[in-house]
Amino acid sequence: MITATQLYRSELLAQARRLGTSTLFEASGLATSAADTAIRPVWAGASVAGSAYPLECSPGDNLAIHIAMEKAPRGSILVISSGGFVAGYWGEVLTVAAEAACIVGLVIDGGVRDIAALTARRFPVFSRGISMRGTIKASAPSVGQPMSFTGTPVAAGDLVVADDDGVLVIPAAHVESTLAQGQARADKEARMMEALTQGKSTLELLNLTSWRQA
Repeated sequence: MITATQLYRSELLAQARRLGTSTLFEASGLATSAADTAIRPVWAGASVAGSAYPLECSPGDNLAIHIAMEKAPRGSILVISSGGFVAGYWGEVLTVAAEAACIVGLVIDGGVRDIAALTARRFPVFSRGISMRGTIKASAPSVGQPMSFTGTPVAAGDLVVADDDGVLVIPAAHVESTLAQGQARADKEARMMEALTQGKSTLELLNLTSWRQA
């Protein structure tokens, strides 16, 4: 059993990235597990899976991020709510700090900057926007506590999977079952695609042949 304080095995994380967010979302059956579709990777092809570490920033204030850098367990993905206010909460300096602290990725309902540096370092960042505007450091509403991220519940230890299709948060208690169901779904789709190369149609494979004369 995976607990909320346990870091996930490297094989499990590799499987989650390989299956991808779309397959895992369909397998999870959890309508609230997908973050706002406006949260996008800042460089194409970015993907990451890891244990969530949630925090909240006041609009235009990134003090909570600096505090989280000392508190988040190794292997964590920072999941940051800023109320949708887009400013440059994160850039190259925090990326270097994250790499040194073994933070593996960032998901933020706000903005980031220094995009060329983030891309060159291949650090996985998913954000609402990009902004050159800096931030103050005056308040830290919440660090490490459960929260709602764009309507998606997030607690420390939940599994975050993010790629070009979006950002998915799987509650810790559902991780093992979701991955098992996701693998079954991926295997079924692989068999379907093999049948397509052999001449079958999607109408046949999905039992939709009654619509041929529609």
